[in-house]
Amino acid sequence: MSELKPIAPTRLAEELKRLHEMRKAGDLDVETYDQRFAKMVGELRDRRIAGTRDEILAAIAPLKAMVPPQNWDLLLNRLDLE
Repeated sequence: MSELKPIAPTRLAEELKRLHEMRKAGDLDVETYDQRFAKMVGELRDRRIAGTRDEILAAIAPLKAMVPPQNWDLLLNRLDLE
């Protein structure tokens, strides 16, 4: 099996924004949002994110207010960005 190419930090930001917009529009209830968020984080761990810690944090920092605090902490912790 070939190794997956890491994704760009901007792609992570796009995914966070997409999930938030789906939640805000009522397309996802809280439980489904949490499940999708956790799945996304797991996939990111497997695939990894290209760039330095600072580049990744710069790309997602503007979205911090959109992400529930427990999910933000999970994201940073699981991706070793703390």
